[in-house]
Amino acid sequence: MEVEEMEDEGPSSQSELPHSEEFQLPQQESPHLGSSDPVENVLVDKKAVDKLTEGLLSHYLPDLQNSKRALQELTQNQLVLLDTLDQEVTKFRECNTLLDLNSLFTEAKVYHNKLVNIRKEMIMLHEKTTKLKKRALKLQQQKQKEALEKEQKREKELERERQLIAKPAKRT
Repeated sequence: MEVEEMEDEGPSSQSELPHSEEFQLPQQESPHLGSSDPVENVLVDKKAVDKLTEGLLSHYLPDLQNSKRALQELTQNQLVLLDTLDQEVTKFRECNTLLDLNSLFTEAKVYHNKLVNIRKEMIMLHEKTTKLKKRALKLQQQKQKEALEKEQKREKELERERQLIAKPAKRT
């Protein structure tokens, strides 16, 4: 039984003969400072590599898949948050637009009131000018009447003076 387990795990030492499925790692220099001896070739069984790979994957793959799912969920949540944030920004812009509209309406109301006041003033000034024109016309007519009366009075005075002047009698 031990022999089978050893075969499944691959050769444990270099004394065993390599199979056709074994790999040979290239020689590397030793990282030790004083030693210039090359590292011995290591033979690895393909089954052992497959099992080690399988074991490594079975150990780390679930965590990696969970991390991948968590990252996908986070990405999805970020997209939802970005959409929500974009909607909120749009709402704020609309609110600012409404505030701008409100200020424009307020300003329009102020200018409308100014126009109404100007119109009232113009109507009042028109009425005053009309009254002044009527008064000026009456005064002009009165002056003309007075001047006419004065002229008539003067003519009467002249006529009276003519009549008072002695006239030579006619010789017959």
